[in-house]
Amino acid sequence: MPPRTKLTTLDRGRALGWLQDGVSGREVSRRLGVSHSVIQQLHQRFQTTGSAVERPRSGRPRCTDRRDDRYLQLLALRNRTNTRRTLIGNFRAATNVTISRMTVTRRLREVRLHSRTVVRPPLTPGHRRARMAFCRNHRRWNRQQWGRVLFTDESRFTLSSCDARIRAWRRPGESFIDACVQEHDRYGGGSVMVWAGFPPVPY
Repeated sequence: MPPRTKLTTLDRGRALGWLQDGVSGREVSRRLGVSHSVIQQLHQRFQTTGSAVERPRSGRPRCTDRRDDRYLQLLALRNRTNTRRTLIGNFRAATNVTISRMTVTRRLREVRLHSRTVVRPPLTPGHRRARMAFCRNHRRWNRQQWGRVLFTDESRFTLSSCDARIRAWRRPGESFIDACVQEHDRYGGGSVMVWAGFPPVPY
């Protein structure tokens, strides 16, 4: 295992105590399991400043400000199926600032926007009313009643190309809102349909 490159507050105090007691820097680094250069930098900083606290590091500056971040979020919410490349292009055209794909991901994750996909068959208002009525009529069924039901499902296997599902930017709890769901006709050509039935689980 390579030696550590950072010291905890307790370890910094222990290291300085040993150094003041005459223990060599290499021996201190061996005891704490860090590289010798870490102990040298700690000792030099303490002799220069009289403190063992690490100086604050600014890190890489953000390439966007709060106004830019809000505008990027607005672009994603206006059209939730925009790809990162499209968002970068629209953002650059409006602000003259070039950002990376990772910057787009980080800024949108800060407001809990994630790229996900949900596919459903096209539903007319009649379909929706029928599904809601079914749920209401069967919500109080017990296990014995559901045990007499045979559940079926169909899966489509595309023969020629990928489905290329479109992803949408959404927050937690927005999985099934219309703006985040792609309607898809499962009975198009160029595929094989496989049907299966699932008998009730014995209890």
